[in-house]
Amino acid sequence: MHSVRTNVSISRRSARRSVRILGVASASAALVLGVSSSALACNISEFSAEAKCDGAKGVITVTDVDASGTNAIVSVFLEENGADAKKVGQQNVKGSSKGVAITFAENWAPNAVYRIHVKAGNQVDADIKENLTTPSTACSTDESSSPSPSESATPSPSASESTPAESDSPAPSASDSTTAPASTSDNAPSPAVGESNLAETGANSNTGLIAGIAATLVVVGGGAVWFGMRRRGAHSGN
Repeated sequence: MHSVRTNVSISRRSARRSVRILGVASASAALVLGVSSSALACNISEFSAEAKCDGAKGVITVTDVDASGTNAIVSVFLEENGADAKKVGQQNVKGSSKGVAITFAENWAPNAVYRIHVKAGNQVDADIKENLTTPSTACSTDESSSPSPSESATPSPSASESTPAESDSPAPSASDSTTAPASTSDNAPSPAVGESNLAETGANSNTGLIAGIAATLVVVGGGAVWFGMRRRGAHSGN
């Protein structure tokens, strides 16, 4: 009888010890699973936003470092007087431990305030803890202050350099070509109507023909005078 009781007590102790060991193991497993699940859960602290410049244009960049890769919807709102003035845009993002960035095109003004809201399944539905405030200086381009490489490499000749080249072969101006006719018409008397042909034709005029006709008329006139005087002398003799 004594030996039977001893065996029963030993078996009960072993069973209790086994139950305790299983309980500790179960608690440890639950703790490990809880920690790992909380580590892989998406959290609003894993999202950040920044206002940047892309050349002369402003952009807002949101970065997701959620290692669980939970799909999230990111919405950006412009704030004025503590309220949403407009919705800039909305994009989907799937984060990673290295970080995944999405960009919103927004020509932000200096010191503007934006609210960024994140919706990731049933885990996150909140705004990034602090609203985004843009820099105090707006985006600008350097094209107006510095010339482009093409312009600096091939400078165009200035006006002072091109002037001597043009002066080597000057073209006669309108005033030089019209000075002589203008002075002639103003100072010289205008020719008479009968003399216009002589002034206009020059060497090809009818001067020789007119002189010949005039000489013939003189001869004819002289002969007529001589014939008339002879007849008068004949009549006076009778």
